[in-house]
Amino acid sequence: MKLPLQITTRNVSLSEAAEEVIREKASKLETFYDHIMSCRVLVEVPHRHKQHGIAYNVRVDITVPGNEIVVKREPNEDLYVAIRDSFDAARRQLQSFSGRQRGEVKIHQENHSPTGHVRKLYPADDYGFIETPDGREIYFHRNSVRNSGFDHLSPNAEVRFTEEEGEQGPQAVVVIPLGK
Repeated sequence: MKLPLQITTRNVSLSEAAEEVIREKASKLETFYDHIMSCRVLVEVPHRHKQHGIAYNVRVDITVPGNEIVVKREPNEDLYVAIRDSFDAARRQLQSFSGRQRGEVKIHQENHSPTGHVRKLYPADDYGFIETPDGREIYFHRNSVRNSGFDHLSPNAEVRFTEEEGEQGPQAVVVIPLGK
């Protein structure tokens, strides 16, 4: 970190042990992204409820080149859980930011799922079969078709699907109609 860690409190005083946990977690963030410019942590108790007890808010602000990552999780009655949850979320956001900087892109499974065409359709019974390019038949149910598209399917319609092994053989668990 280019600037030293800044720990601020509101309506609460931190023990040395709690401050040390924050320092350890903040320094560990640099293992996920080594260009952190600054890290500010705010620990506060916004309200003292008689019925609910003390709830701790932990906010983590991380400055990186060209961006600022701000993490604020739900309040927690356990200070150490609030610290852990906030730093876990900060770690995930740093990893995501780092991946975007390296040009990594998440690939969604459905973009690479196989295509086929509707071979048989039984609208009265709410199911049909998809024929794959290699000639296999895959069962699918009305509920597997995205966007309520079952009623618009017809034989030979092209579809993209995700296959799983069912009780009675292969079945499509997600069916996406392609084209018009």
